[in-house]
Amino acid sequence: MSTATELRSGKGHTDENFPVAKFIQKRHRGPILAFYRFVRAADDVADHPTLLPDQKLVLLDSLDAALTGNGPPDEEAEPLRHALAERGLTPRHARDLLDAFRLDAKKSRYADFSELMAYCSLSAMPVGRFVLDVHGEDPQRTWPASDAICAALQILNHLQDCGKDYTGIDRVYIPAEIFENHDARIEDLGAPKATPQLKAAIADLAVRTEKLLEEGRTLPDLVRDIRLAAELSAIYKLAQTLIRGLQHRDPLSEKVHFSKVGFAATALTAVTGTMIRRAFSRSSAPAKQGAL
Repeated sequence: MSTATELRSGKGHTDENFPVAKFIQKRHRGPILAFYRFVRAADDVADHPTLLPDQKLVLLDSLDAALTGNGPPDEEAEPLRHALAERGLTPRHARDLLDAFRLDAKKSRYADFSELMAYCSLSAMPVGRFVLDVHGEDPQRTWPASDAICAALQILNHLQDCGKDYTGIDRVYIPAEIFENHDARIEDLGAPKATPQLKAAIADLAVRTEKLLEEGRTLPDLVRDIRLAAELSAIYKLAQTLIRGLQHRDPLSEKVHFSKVGFAATALTAVTGTMIRRAFSRSSAPAKQGAL
């Protein structure tokens, strides 16, 4: 059987729909990129079009064992294992993601929105929690908003790639209840253009996702690290723009991803707004009294 490294898709952190360690401090990038590399390798295993489910599970288990030191070293796991040890961080978040990829190896349909959110609790929320942990942010203060944003980002990615996921790996993340509510068919995802019923189903999930995104709106103002706040603001603004577009556009036949120029302009606007807001907040705070 091939190794996880041999099955890599070639996709890197600069190819993602949203920034990965774009604005954060240099000293935090190493652990985050090690986490990304590990997760990307595991994701490529789970999404491989020719591997059987049992083969995927064996490879995912070997990555898990390598990460926790319970099995032979793996070149995809070693950088993260060392980064976790250096920072005194838990492998919990990476292992939650492995559980999501184990689900992907066996499960291809979701019944309702709550089932999809349960999947997001493994496939998306741990990513934000890990980034916050690396920065030493307060979990009680930041995790709830982060969880909401990360789940929204995950569903947004599912919607953008719904046709490709169906035709390429026969996986559908739009819940069955939403198809039923709009008299849409799963098979419609394989067409070159969405039917009115499928467009209505996509718009429905996009509206729910926008509400989820709104739950995390305050996250950039909750974190202490200003560069992390800038990155979160960029991600939020990009997601907000895309999710509103998906309420009206057809991801099967229309472009719903940002161009490089559009990506940069939207992110810059969000980052600038955050910097100004944080600077104004600091300047307007009452001065601390000196010792008497």
